Amino acid sequence: MIQIGIDPVIFSYGPFTLRWYGLFMALAIIFVVWWAVRQARKLGFSEDMIYGAAVWAVPFGLIFARLFHVVDQVDYYIMKPGAIFGFEGLAVFGAIVGAAVGVWIYSRIKKFPFGPFADMVAPGAIVGQAIGRLGCTANGCCYGTTTDVPWAFIYTNPNTLAPLGVATHPTVVYELLFDLAVFGLLFKLRGKLIPPGSLFAVYVAVYSLGRFFLTFLRQGDIVAGGLLQAQIVSILTIAAALPFLLVRTRRARKEQPAMANGVSRD
Repeated sequence: MIQIGIDPVIFSYGPFTLRWYGLFMALAIIFVVWWAVRQARKLGFSEDMIYGAAVWAVPFGLIFARLFHVVDQVDYYIMKPGAIFGFEGLAVFGAIVGAAVGVWIYSRIKKFPFGPFADMVAPGAIVGQAIGRLGCTANGCCYGTTTDVPWAFIYTNPNTLAPLGVATHPTVVYELLFDLAVFGLLFKLRGKLIPPGSLFAVYVAVYSLGRFFLTFLRQGDIVAGGLLQAQIVSILTIAAALPFLLVRTRRARKEQPAMANGVSRD
């Protein structure tokens, strides 16, 4: 079994505390922006547009990530309502939804197509999630159910958010590896799907499917039907993404011959 004795806090100075979690979250955001800037040069989006979208995506992502986390841990926050106003707990699904909402609003303001932009960012976003999971590993949050597998994590630092001295599934590592596998899929599918927005839909659908099953190994409060919040959100996300992929793709393929013959269905 693997013992993790790292202190989640890198250093503190007065009221300021730098945690590994916050550091890796910042690195994840930087990576996604870097990825988008590199891809923008190939797809006709300006760098200013990327930075402008980030200004909207980051705060929306953080707010939604916090909101989803608070709902997921509602029993705890009912007892400690003052702890709601902070960012020590964030939910990945909330970050995805919030960032997408922020970019969508920005796309309406600046009048650029959301679908191609979302497709461009999707592979970088899943790698950003993997980077963020490194922070979760150090933090001890998102820990798994108890287990006796040889690769179980045992957290020993008193500042960890995981139960001390208890062998648990390293679910954050499972998800990190899954995220990288999803990146490989998205990277291979780039430019091969129609209509615009399809790659982003594949990203959220495949990630949601994996997250649904991985969450069976996660600790958390049951929301309904024996499922955790992340599993409920996974089901809803898949239910929204699959019809989009099926209906829009079928429609786009029907329109291609018509467009080739100079006929528009608009």
